[in-house]
Amino acid sequence: MDMEDVKIQIKRVKGEVDSDIPLPQYMTDYSAGMDLYAAVEKDILIKPGERVLLPTGIAVAIPIGYEAQIRPRSGLALKNGIGLANSPGTIDADYRGEIGVIAINLGNEPFTVRRGDRIAQMVISRVCHVSLEVKDELDLTKRGPGGFGYTGR
Repeated sequence: MDMEDVKIQIKRVKGEVDSDIPLPQYMTDYSAGMDLYAAVEKDILIKPGERVLLPTGIAVAIPIGYEAQIRPRSGLALKNGIGLANSPGTIDADYRGEIGVIAINLGNEPFTVRRGDRIAQMVISRVCHVSLEVKDELDLTKRGPGGFGYTGR
């Protein structure tokens, strides 16, 4: 089964200044996410518990009907406790600014981000708009209003 090919326009926000930063790329043939790279001017130290906005140096034009989700890299999370404060972050089809990654250090040690480091991944997903219909009652289901952990009983 072939994957759908969606064309995404991309630009380097600072032009040739960031030409040393790789563009987002899939690391394997069947990767869902493209790695994003840090376009920091100098090393940034993220202390435990600290949040930092990391520039990627790129802006994208997502087609209508799609979004880009910015997600953490599992290796950074496991080895260093580095996650994303708003995971997943969403880039809407009408946003044209630089992609920023809000990294958070949930680990016990300071972590250094260097220019060109892989810092997150970007997944392109279909979206739809819904119409809300207000009702006094909702359709009944077997689960009903069962909350968190309900299906684990």
